[in-house]
Amino acid sequence: MARYNCLLMDVDGTLLDFAETERVAFEKTVGHFDIAFTPLMLEQYRTVNQKLWELFEQGKIKKETLVLQRWKDFFQTAQLEGDPAAWNLYYFEELTRSSTAYPGAAETLEELAEVATIAFITNGVDKIQRARLAAAGIAEYADEIFVSEKMGCAKPNRKFFDQALRRLGVSNRQKVLVAGDSLQADIKGGSAAGLDTCWVNFDEKENTTSVRPVYTVQGYEELKMIVYGEDGPPDVKTNQNQH
Repeated sequence: MARYNCLLMDVDGTLLDFAETERVAFEKTVGHFDIAFTPLMLEQYRTVNQKLWELFEQGKIKKETLVLQRWKDFFQTAQLEGDPAAWNLYYFEELTRSSTAYPGAAETLEELAEVATIAFITNGVDKIQRARLAAAGIAEYADEIFVSEKMGCAKPNRKFFDQALRRLGVSNRQKVLVAGDSLQADIKGGSAAGLDTCWVNFDEKENTTSVRPVYTVQGYEELKMIVYGEDGPPDVKTNQNQH
């Protein structure tokens, strides 16, 4: 019997390689508006975008405001002129075309789906996220896809996780694992909801926050062993203790 039979899995940075998708989409967007791309521009955009997403996770800004404000802030920082709405629309279109899953993501989901209910949880834009998951070939592995704008709240608000479990019909929280790359959105939110958490730390970043996940993994194999528990996968035994 698996240690966890319900997985709430983040999307970007956990299953989808958003950093690469973002880079490609941003570079194509800049080129579309006849501006010569530079790596500095991408760095400037990421800086202002990250700050706004942090405000969104804190409930201090709405998503419809965020997606336009980031371009306004970027234009100001990079000393450019442009129409935020036009840039955002083109950027969204490119995001859906450039979606890539991490190597091993699909195989991991297919394997874990044999022992657990899987739901994807994301603060992204509903239409964009669903299109990207489909394009990456992993949407089929989710029993449900929970997107903040459709939930009426966002990670790390515990209401997001409570609603997700209620819609999944899950009552035993001890058998639920939240897995994601964001300490502030996924791990903090999952912990607040009384759930075990797994920090998916592919880049082996240092945790300088007060947020403490139950588990930390650098790869999907470690994640699978955590889900399986002491008995290991159905056909393989393991003596590893990941807790």
